[in-house]
Amino acid sequence: MQNTGSLFVVSTPVGNLDDITLRALAVLRTVDIIACEDTRQSLVLLRRYGIRKRLMSLHRYSDAERYAELIGSLRQGMSVALITDAGTPGIADPGAHLVDQALGSGIKVVPVPGPSALVCAVSVSGIEGQGFVFIGYMPSTAGARERAIKKYCTLDMPVVFYESPRRLLGTMRSIRDAAGESTALVFKELTKVYEEVVRGSISEVIGRLEAGVIKGEYTVIVDCKGHGKDVGLSLYDRRSLVTAAASMTGLDKREVYKRLFRKSDR
Repeated sequence: MQNTGSLFVVSTPVGNLDDITLRALAVLRTVDIIACEDTRQSLVLLRRYGIRKRLMSLHRYSDAERYAELIGSLRQGMSVALITDAGTPGIADPGAHLVDQALGSGIKVVPVPGPSALVCAVSVSGIEGQGFVFIGYMPSTAGARERAIKKYCTLDMPVVFYESPRRLLGTMRSIRDAAGESTALVFKELTKVYEEVVRGSISEVIGRLEAGVIKGEYTVIVDCKGHGKDVGLSLYDRRSLVTAAASMTGLDKREVYKRLFRKSDR
């Protein structure tokens, strides 16, 4: 019986191509197929390091046949590397679906750790605490975005998310309405030539953003500790929120409840 191949989940640079790891390069040079979010974007990295492999696009619009083709190749004993345009696959991108299918098919999945905009931003934020909430990209529709802000940005802990240039100012204003003048950090183009960090109260950050050019990729951290406003949650809503927050942070539910509601219950 033929052994199945392995799926390697390979982190790639979030901007600076020198941030690639030696292990990542070794894996990319030895696999049979590289599954890319955007083959054009990935070719920039691969050509930089002289890597020529069979590439297959795999993105949020890929159909079931593409996933079936990759799983079929793995079952035939081929090795596949999964990479995203920037950072670690499965973190706010569609890579998790292939991983889930591979695990369900009994295929070995191997992480090859490396750059992540999330970890990069948190490491230089200076925000202390026992954890933070990461919500990926803010929802694109206004209603869903407002619900997400009320759900996460009133928690008594830092919230980290990605946002597009077009929606950044509106999102920051909505967070100020929900969480007050919390401390915020906005990271623009991390590790790239035009990297910039804006830090201050939300109003200060908004003012500096308005005075500049809003363009590129943004990672945002809002330190909501002690600034969350009482949003009038029912007992059922509180239980649901506590369960969700405990799952994301790994904290005990009782500790989460104390952090969320200890002030409003007094």
